[in-house]
Amino acid sequence: MRLTTTIKSVRWLSLQACAFSGHDESSTSNNQGIFLEMIRLMGRLNVDIDDVDLEKAPKNTKYTSSTIQKEILHILVNKVRKKICEEVRDAKFCILVDKAKDASNKEQIAIVLRFVDIQGFVQEHFFSIVHVLDTTSTLKKEICDVLARYNLHIFNM
Repeated sequence: MRLTTTIKSVRWLSLQACAFSGHDESSTSNNQGIFLEMIRLMGRLNVDIDDVDLEKAPKNTKYTSSTIQKEILHILVNKVRKKICEEVRDAKFCILVDKAKDASNKEQIAIVLRFVDIQGFVQEHFFSIVHVLDTTSTLKKEICDVLARYNLHIFNM
């Protein structure tokens, strides 16, 4: 029940593009962040969840840590990528690549896939973000690595 509640909360928050953590997640805080507050709300709405989540759960099985949240997000991201790859199939596609520096001043590239689906509509999906050491010499290699990882063949680009 705890894990299901966590998964549903992570999924909903990610679909809404909400931040998970709050400024102060201590037990004395009035607002512990959207993720923990959402689990608390779900507990108030469902007695079964309230009986097993947060304060009543053993400390080592709360499934609310940022590490667990990131692992669940990673699983969801891979499911989305798999679905995108199934949509692309062996069709021709193109990519849009944008480079930027993140908050820690590291170079990264964002890869967007663009293709025509089986109904004939143009689709554009954000596909990956990759940290790179140098956007001038390793850009092609990084793009090829991402596409190969998901069986998207360069000759279809």
